[in-house]
Amino acid sequence: MSWRIKVPATTANLGAGFDSIGVALDLYLFIKVSAADEWAFVSHSKHLHDIPKGKDNFIYKIARQVADRYNKSSLPACHVELFSDIPLARGLGSSATAIACGIELANLLLGLDLSNHDKVQIATEIEGHPDNVAPAILGGAVVGHYEDIVQYVKVDISGVSFVAVIPDFELKTKDARAVLPETFSYSDAVRASSVANVSTAALVKEDWALLGQMMNQDHFHEPHRKALIPHYDDVKTLVAHHAYGVYISGAGPTLMVLVDEAMAKKHLQEWREAMPEHEWLILQPVNQGIDIVDGY
Repeated sequence: MSWRIKVPATTANLGAGFDSIGVALDLYLFIKVSAADEWAFVSHSKHLHDIPKGKDNFIYKIARQVADRYNKSSLPACHVELFSDIPLARGLGSSATAIACGIELANLLLGLDLSNHDKVQIATEIEGHPDNVAPAILGGAVVGHYEDIVQYVKVDISGVSFVAVIPDFELKTKDARAVLPETFSYSDAVRASSVANVSTAALVKEDWALLGQMMNQDHFHEPHRKALIPHYDDVKTLVAHHAYGVYISGAGPTLMVLVDEAMAKKHLQEWREAMPEHEWLILQPVNQGIDIVDGY
């Protein structure tokens, strides 16, 4: 018994698609799983240098939760090696990838034969919204809605790059959510949702220029969260003449620059030199989600 499970990072919201739109990107969490006498988790990643080594590991907890859901008392012990190039608490879906790994691990160990929809439903129940977990499982861009039952549409996308501007500090999701308003007026809700509607249509049509314009008009979260991200205005000013748009990736603090790939490669060094205190990564959308290799 041995598997390799590979899950892509994600970027969520894309401006006005708050808690509902996400895209899978080419950073990954890998786990290698083999039979063992007792549960053990070993990290080979700088991003996971201080993870719990036994049953208090988050991936195990998710797998155990899935086992309980299907009334499975036993969860065969495994030796799990982790490899990740996804920074933690930066708005790149690190927790979503771990949730996806835990669900898939239980699925394989217990022979549950879960469908992709089953996995997305379970992951969304755990996470509370589908924006990160759905593309981590399915790949591509996913537009989702959750109210007891998760509903979603996946579209494959290409022809655009995502440049992640990653600072050297974390921003916890609970802190980013704490600054959001509890209510909107009816008129504000209509205005905000119209921006989200056009954003979704632009994403599906791959009209990146229009999507970038809509990113700048989000009302749901960016106006409230930008004060938590000191480099917000500086990044937007720096890339303004070369990018389609800039948005807060997930809860932040990573900012994502939506840009043509050739333009990104042309200006990346210039941007790095202008703001060297941040890590700048050119990322590509990936249209495959969870990938499993049996007997790696």
